[in-house]
Amino acid sequence: MTEDLETLSTKELHDRAVEHAVRHLDVGFLWRLLKAIPAAEAAAGHPDQAEADVSHLSSILNEFVHAGGGDVAEALRPLYLEYLRRAGS
Repeated sequence: MTEDLETLSTKELHDRAVEHAVRHLDVGFLWRLLKAIPAAEAAAGHPDQAEADVSHLSSILNEFVHAGGGDVAEALRPLYLEYLRRAGS
């Protein structure tokens, strides 16, 4: 690892983690991310969105695409850090 992951923005962590998972066909991580989004929505103070995410797969997929920015991304930051550290990125 050439740089400290902690210094990266959450958007950079999201992009790197998703890119790595897609490149390595790591469906397990992508599934974990999808499952974590409703809890991140609730932690970010969006409980109504969290309930909608649980009820509607299309909503979750939309959030997945946009999970690199905002307060939801910040709630997902530990997931990105853990994954990238484990992956050695």
